[in-house]
Amino acid sequence: MTTLDPKDGYAVLINTFRVAPERADQLLALLERATKETMCFRPGFVSANLHVSTDRTRVVNYVQWRSRIDFEKMLQDARARVHIQDATDIATSVDPIIYELCSNEQAKERS
Repeated sequence: MTTLDPKDGYAVLINTFRVAPERADQLLALLERATKETMCFRPGFVSANLHVSTDRTRVVNYVQWRSRIDFEKMLQDARARVHIQDATDIATSVDPIIYELCSNEQAKERS
């Protein structure tokens, strides 16, 4: 379950893939499989969420890691690298950036 609390100090990977609309489902399936088969077993993995733009030209993977070190160690895993390469082969471009969550607000009930 994704939690959004700046106090957790998670390293947040927001990876934006540009993709041909007809390949969006293929990329989503690959990323979902990679998460279920490999990433979720890596030390420091917290959660992952996949998003697709309404025009189907972008797929965004929002992943929380316990720390940047855990994320960097994942990049050295041979199984993870295969999934990363497969996703890169489907996408026309990839923009992975690590973020730090600074603020979070929730909807408030009105009386």
